[in-house]
Amino acid sequence: MKLIILVCLCLISFVVAKPAEHYTDKFDGIDIKEILANRRLLEPYVKCILDHGKCSPEGKELKSHIKEAVENYCAKCTDVQRNATRAVIAHLINHESAYWNQLTAKYDPDRKYTKKYENELKAAKQ
Repeated sequence: MKLIILVCLCLISFVVAKPAEHYTDKFDGIDIKEILANRRLLEPYVKCILDHGKCSPEGKELKSHIKEAVENYCAKCTDVQRNATRAVIAHLINHESAYWNQLTAKYDPDRKYTKKYENELKAAKQ
């Protein structure tokens, strides 16, 4: 009986301690195309992520997960986030290379992960 209780407690603690399978979808409704089309809207997000400016709630959320998301190719992203990430990265690579280089230097200085994105999304029309 003690063994069964111990096993149940272990299973419960595993389920409770299990990290979230996905990042929050709280901000999935943001219009990424509008932000990418307007540098005035894009710049505060980039500055937030680079620690060069204040962060909106959306920017804080993005900043808290960006390194992990880059390193695991957005494994915890929702489908909306994965598509938005691809659109943003393609835009930065193809239209905002200075920002892309700064972000890469901060979050992937050895370029272990961003090379894959660059090869895949360079000149991709988003």
